[in-house]
Amino acid sequence: MTDTPDENFDLASRQRGIRNTVIILLLIVAAIIGLIVHKVTKPRILSQMELRAQDAILFDTPRRFSDFELIDDHGEPFTREDLQGKWSLLFFGFTQCPDICPLTLLDLSRLLPTLPKEIAEDTQVILVSLDPARDTPEVLNEYVAAFNKDFIGVTGEFLTLRRFANELNVAFAKVTQGEDYTVDHSGNIVLINPMGDYHGFFKPPFSVDKLQLTYTSIVRSFDF
Repeated sequence: MTDTPDENFDLASRQRGIRNTVIILLLIVAAIIGLIVHKVTKPRILSQMELRAQDAILFDTPRRFSDFELIDDHGEPFTREDLQGKWSLLFFGFTQCPDICPLTLLDLSRLLPTLPKEIAEDTQVILVSLDPARDTPEVLNEYVAAFNKDFIGVTGEFLTLRRFANELNVAFAKVTQGEDYTVDHSGNIVLINPMGDYHGFFKPPFSVDKLQLTYTSIVRSFDF
């Protein structure tokens, strides 16, 4: 007994319906899997409390500070405008610092390659000297280049440096050691946002993993 044309049509129609249903189900499953993968792989934005637990202090409102004029390690003027358009990680120290300064700059040099490419390209690292009498532009240039050729060294008039440091909550003092001296200073890494405002800071002790986690989260959460 042969199938009638109507029966053949119904069979073909049912087969198309089943095939379409399977395709739709597969698309739904693929979409669900995609959402799950996106949620798992998307970098998570840390809360203020989570950031603090990782020694990253973020201000509720970024703080504006006074204009200034310093000198970079190429002898060129360095002003507030040089802190705009990029994220800036500032560390206040000096080239004859025996421990925290070189260790922090080493951590920052190791941090940059771990960052997402777009964040790394939008980040500048700056050493602000607290010892302008000894840290000339030439000395700073040689010093920062030993850590990363793109690091920037900044020096200038002592009173300008002091005012700049004070506005960014960096304490320091010259300490006499016989006929020589050193500089005691706080060890925070200061964070300046692309608007040129004081955004927050990172407290020592530092680790590359911790800095990568917190800094990436802060940058991704910033809207300007």
